Amino acid sequence: MSELPVRPPAVAGQFYPGAADTLRKMIRGYLDEATVPEGLGPVRAIIAPHAGYIYSGPTAGYAFNALKTKALVALPQKSWTVFLLGPAHRAYFRGVALGNHSAFRTPLGNVPIAVDRVAEMLARSPLYTSAPEAHAPEHCLEVQVPFLQMTLPDFRLVPMLFGDVDPREVSAELVDHIGEDDLILVSSDLSHFYPYARAQQLDHALLEALMADDEMGVLRGEACGRAPIVTLMGIARRKGWKPHLLDYRNSGDTAGDKWQVVGYASVAYTG
Repeated sequence: MSELPVRPPAVAGQFYPGAADTLRKMIRGYLDEATVPEGLGPVRAIIAPHAGYIYSGPTAGYAFNALKTKALVALPQKSWTVFLLGPAHRAYFRGVALGNHSAFRTPLGNVPIAVDRVAEMLARSPLYTSAPEAHAPEHCLEVQVPFLQMTLPDFRLVPMLFGDVDPREVSAELVDHIGEDDLILVSSDLSHFYPYARAQQLDHALLEALMADDEMGVLRGEACGRAPIVTLMGIARRKGWKPHLLDYRNSGDTAGDKWQVVGYASVAYTG
C-alpha cells in the first residue's frame, strides 16, 4: 500500500461544484452540448481551458467529448495513463513538478497517480522535480480531473506542473516515453483581461500559430499554458499527430462582461 498522501481538492466549491451530483449533472450538460466533427480520427491529446466551469466549461466540453468518443470508441476497455500538463500559477520553481501523491481526490472520488511512471521520470531526468507545495493550491490540473472522471472509465494520472523550464527540452525528453496506452491533456486558458475584440485578435493569432505548428508564434502569444502547449506541439510533430480546433470563445460569451475577458479554446490532436 502506498504511503504517499492523497492530494485533496483545493478549489472544489469555487471553480466547480463541491457536491458530486451537481458536478456530474453540470459536466454531463457540457458534454451533451458539445459536438464532435465528422471524420475526426483517434484522439491522442487535447487542450482544454481551466477557468471556473461557468466560464470555460462549455468550451472544455468539446475537448472531452472528442476524447470520449474518439479515444474510446474502438478501445472501450483500455486502461489509460493521462499525462496532465499545466502552468504553475501560485509558486515559482525550476523544471516540471510531478507532485508527491498517490491519488488526486475530487468530489467524484479518487483518481490514482501513476506512481511508477512518476518515479521513473524523476530518476530519468533533472527536468523533473517533486514540489508538492506547488501542487497543493493549484487549480489548473485539478479542474480537468472531474471531466476525465466523466469521460474515461479507467485511467491513471501523471500530473505535470510547469515552472521555469524550456518546453522544447521537456518535449524532447518525454516524446519517446509516450506509448499507445498514454494520452496527453494540456490545461491552458488564452489571453487574460483584455476587451472582447482585442482578446479575440490575440487568441486567434495564437490559435493560428498552433494550427500552423509555429512554436515561436505560440511562445510570443498570450496563454498561461504556452509552455505545456509547446511541449505537446513537439511531441505531436514527432508522432505525426494533427491539431483540430474544436471550439473557441471567451468569458464574454459565457458568464462575464465584455470589458475584461479571458479566452478559451478546445483542441484535439489526432493520429
